[in-house]
Amino acid sequence: MSVTPTPLGPSVVASMLRGAAAAFAAEVHALPDAILRWHPAAGEWCVKDVLGHIIEAERRGFAGRIRIILANGRPKLEPWDPAEVSKARKDCEKGADALLVEMLQVREQSVALVAALRPDALARVGLHPTVGELGVADLLQEWVHHDRNHLKQILTNVQQYAWPHMGNAQRFSRP
Repeated sequence: MSVTPTPLGPSVVASMLRGAAAAFAAEVHALPDAILRWHPAAGEWCVKDVLGHIIEAERRGFAGRIRIILANGRPKLEPWDPAEVSKARKDCEKGADALLVEMLQVREQSVALVAALRPDALARVGLHPTVGELGVADLLQEWVHHDRNHLKQILTNVQQYAWPHMGNAQRFSRP
């Protein structure tokens, strides 16, 4: 019998945000620049682009929206285009260390914000033109999901980079 899990509370989310940041940093520190700037296909993000997206999603999406919701009663939330923002940031051309410093600074501010959330704040909502009502509690759950999705993306990029060089060892990974 499957049981629906309970929502993650702010203290757990704060810990998970810190853990995801550590995982991003550990993987990026281990990778050579050739992998950090490698695009698996045209139009797909390299690892550095993913880091830039995490930074912008934090500012514009998660922490940014939570701050707007907490400061206003049912505010209208602005959408943003991650692909366009990524093009404008040009993160693939930047140094990985600088991107990590930026991401970790933004993340620590976000962890502090999330850890300080009280139960009444979780019920606050904003109105998004695409998805409708969007609550602080919803954003916390999405944030955890989003981080792990992009951590998988980074790991998949590395797998795809290594794949053509595996020779007969590819047979271990085929269904």
